[in-house]
Amino acid sequence: MKIGIIGAGLIGGTLARRFRELGHEVTVSNSRSPETLADLAAETGATAAWAKDAAADADLVVVSIPQKNVPDLAAGIVDARKPGAPVIETNNYYPQQRDGEITAIEDGQVESAWVAELIGAPVYKVFNGIWWKHLLESGKPSGTPDRIALPIAGEDGPGRELVHDIADQLGFDPVDAGPISESWRQQPGTPVYGKDLDAENTRTALAEASPERTAEWSARTA
Repeated sequence: MKIGIIGAGLIGGTLARRFRELGHEVTVSNSRSPETLADLAAETGATAAWAKDAAADADLVVVSIPQKNVPDLAAGIVDARKPGAPVIETNNYYPQQRDGEITAIEDGQVESAWVAELIGAPVYKVFNGIWWKHLLESGKPSGTPDRIALPIAGEDGPGRELVHDIADQLGFDPVDAGPISESWRQQPGTPVYGKDLDAENTRTALAEASPERTAEWSARTA
């Protein structure tokens, strides 16, 4: 499978490594020139590219960048992917820690819906709540007891099936977390975020989530 990754930080870089280990063809990019990814390309066999070109002819696209940088992406950045190819976004909104205030999100727009609106494509939210080192090292074969589960929000259909399959290939149990409108259930500050739960406990944590943004994860604290 051909996978384009926009963003080569801790999660994007880890996914590039893991996807290459699985034998997928990977194109990876960051906010700078391809030359700045020479070491990662040499290590993994991935192809370094400009961000505007990373999604070209891809079967799957991953957007993994700081939330505040999404407006800086080139217009139509994922449009050159194959027809129907799903787009994963792994982003988190960290207003106090990194991103500053994003008005639409603070006013109630779901983080992933905001990303989808800006890039002009529907998205699946996954990989946003797992520590990069566990993503790199903690995958286990299907059926292994206490296998870490990953909530996946997005629309039903072939795109979801592919995203679930790639999570399973990486060694994690995919859990349907509902449509993107429900993806607040896995945003920072929720019971599932940052926890290495199994599938049953992941479903419980998602059900217990509240749509209210907690003070730690808001720019509008008293």
